[in-house]
Amino acid sequence: MSATATRIALITGANKGIGFEVARQLVSHGFQVVLGARRRDAGRQAAAELAQNGGFDKLTTGGQTQFLEIDIANPASITRAAKQLAALVDHLDVLVNNAGILEDGKATAPDVDAGVVRRTFETNTLGPLLVTQAMLPLLLQAPDGARIVNVSSGAGALGEMTSWAPAYSISKTALNAVTRQFAAALRPRHIAVNSVCPGWVRTAMGGAGAPRAVQQGADTIVWLATEAPASLTGRFVRDRKVIGW
Repeated sequence: MSATATRIALITGANKGIGFEVARQLVSHGFQVVLGARRRDAGRQAAAELAQNGGFDKLTTGGQTQFLEIDIANPASITRAAKQLAALVDHLDVLVNNAGILEDGKATAPDVDAGVVRRTFETNTLGPLLVTQAMLPLLLQAPDGARIVNVSSGAGALGEMTSWAPAYSISKTALNAVTRQFAAALRPRHIAVNSVCPGWVRTAMGGAGAPRAVQQGADTIVWLATEAPASLTGRFVRDRKVIGW
């Protein structure tokens, strides 16, 4: 399928929460959104819901809405997903590395489990790095330059860091370093790469007591994907403003 005239975005972990809301908002901006999900049933259900609003009309085969099955903690799954996507589209304008895990909300550094740290890094840090590498050939084909948004957290900001959730927090600090590395490497290729802190959002991860609605959490991500200056790259952004690392 050729989609050169269409803006296309891939969002990982987009079957629920912030990722799904980002997908919904990008559809309203006229994007064709490729919804990445680890679980096939959840991904298909979410894609079908978005398809009712026309978000996938050019990404359909045999009458069924397409989503991209991708487990970002599994390198083989990432490689397979990149090949499948390359068979569907000829470029990507936006990549949102949204998928992530939080397993150590009640731990501190002296007692955090090493296995939890390892799994968290594989998903929250190594996953976005490998996904970006795998999708780079499509991103380089974006006619007006591509944008990569890494969904980080204020918990990973060194100036704000406390003892809360050490594996999660440190993995987001490392994700910010991934952002800086890709931003520097891809600046000459006209690809903007930024980290975003969505704030504490009412999702399955954030909990019902979080102060922000999912629409607020998605806002800056969508802004970076659509309206932010193309010159803005290698930065950490919250509420559409650059913040400290």
